[in-house]
Amino acid sequence: QLQASGGGLAQAGGSLRLSCASSGFIFDDNAIGWLRQAPGKEREKVACITKKDGHTWYTDSVKGRFTISRDKLKNMVYLQMNSLKPEDTGVYYCNVGPLWSQGTLVTVSS
Repeated sequence: QLQASGGGLAQAGGSLRLSCASSGFIFDDNAIGWLRQAPGKEREKVACITKKDGHTWYTDSVKGRFTISRDKLKNMVYLQMNSLKPEDTGVYYCNVGPLWSQGTLVTVSS
């Protein structure tokens, strides 16, 4: 099971940190991703981190602004979001294989 948290309201240029907690050792053997769904748009992958070597990937629109990281001891994955833009607004989900968290809403005002 996955539990996402940390969404909220931010001004453009501000920051938020999303957290994804696992109830078990789900993260140990899988890559973890953050996806978002903006109003009226399809869900898109924003960032992911691989299990083997911690390699990260970001969609172009967030490169240099978002950072995905993991804490293996705490079974947590984070998405640090800086220099937020209104187009970052959406519902964010963490995902591991077939498992999805509930969404956490991020709203960025201009």
